[in-house]
Amino acid sequence: MNTDDVKKAAWSGALSNYGRTILRIVLGLVTFRMLYQGLSRDDFGFWSLLWSVFGYGILLDFGFGYAAQKRVAEGLAKRDWERLSRALSTIFFFYLAAATLIGLAGWALADPLMHWLGVSPDKINLYRPVTIIFFAGMALGFPLGIFPEVLRGLQQLKTANRIAMLGLVANAVLLALALHFNWGLFAVFAIALLCVLGPDILAGFAALRAMPEVRLRPSLFSRSELFSTGKFSLFAWLNMISNLLRNKTDQVVAGALVGLPAVSIYQAGGKAGEMFGIITKQISDALSPAAAFLHAGGRRDALHEMFRKGLRLTVLVAAPLYTGGALYLDLLVRILTGEKQPAFATLIVGEILLFWYFHLALTHLVFKKMFMMCGQERRLMWQGLAEAALNILFSVSLTLFLVHRNWQGDAVVGVAAGSVLPTILFGWGLLWRWAAREVNTSPLALFSSTIARPLLACIPMLATGLLCR
Repeated sequence: MNTDDVKKAAWSGALSNYGRTILRIVLGLVTFRMLYQGLSRDDFGFWSLLWSVFGYGILLDFGFGYAAQKRVAEGLAKRDWERLSRALSTIFFFYLAAATLIGLAGWALADPLMHWLGVSPDKINLYRPVTIIFFAGMALGFPLGIFPEVLRGLQQLKTANRIAMLGLVANAVLLALALHFNWGLFAVFAIALLCVLGPDILAGFAALRAMPEVRLRPSLFSRSELFSTGKFSLFAWLNMISNLLRNKTDQVVAGALVGLPAVSIYQAGGKAGEMFGIITKQISDALSPAAAFLHAGGRRDALHEMFRKGLRLTVLVAAPLYTGGALYLDLLVRILTGEKQPAFATLIVGEILLFWYFHLALTHLVFKKMFMMCGQERRLMWQGLAEAALNILFSVSLTLFLVHRNWQGDAVVGVAAGSVLPTILFGWGLLWRWAAREVNTSPLALFSSTIARPLLACIPMLATGLLCR
């Protein structure tokens, strides 16, 4: 596979990322409405709680999924199939052992978990088998989940996205049938898990077919390979933790220091920014396996060119979306929440968080995604943890200051502002200079070639939007 093939795969993969994302958003809204209307309030609440647990289950990944993507891209570049077989066998069977423990823990803790969640006694017999099958499916998701990452490492992101889209459509159709014919909550959970695990199995067949030289065998499990891969995995996992702390602790701070109504204000204002972040990160997600391939092959010029182009395209997507979103945020909030007149604090929080996600697109997304795969994982981890710690410190300090000034109703603004300040400091003070050094140019020249022109192109749109307002 040559450099041109990798570039073509990366850009086509980015386009397919957008197709999958749009389909996921549309079908997610449809299935949410079906489940909300088709399940009782208790069943829907139990469904939501368990799937929130599934979302946090990614923390048990320990970064090995990301490591599998990197190892496959490097193996493809160096054609070292024997080492790749050892690496993937080690990750797969390590996950299989972990899956066994998770499944057993889910079976043993099913009743205590239901008591902790406050499930009524008459529902326990109904929810017990649902809980057990849920944790069994969650456990199987770990070993099977490496196969979509393998496809990404093989520069076949488009194939991985097509399989994922097939699972999304199947999930919506089967859930509609289950709710229409009243198959019950157990069937609803089984269908949802099947449509998560089924695409992973299909991805496994596609991945192993694409690299017939690679074998998955228990005999190839290597303790030394586990420690070698685990070093990168640990840094990737800690970087993921830092992103989670940076993005998800604001709600906790708002609830603890201001009260639960503040969380509602924060969520209502931040939903538009959250959707903006989902859309703008698709290009950077597609470029990370290509970066690993180019770095492993020593193709630095191609890597630098891809970084510049990836950043420029991300800004071309982000700048118009941010301009329109900032001008018409009140309309977006009304659509998302159904409120006829959103509170002033909601709109201020929304504007701050929309700018925050826009700033992440400018300074963080592309550089961190690509150079995490290029031997910079340790330094990026420390940067991420420092930024997350400063984020929490600023958010708590600003919120306490506003509460002390008796601005209780608007104190949630301090939570949002506390997230923006560290992003600006680390983004321009550290990451931007670092990125310029990596691609052998000056910070000003990099800004001019990647960000300035897309921003200038938005001036007519901004003027038109202001006139329409």
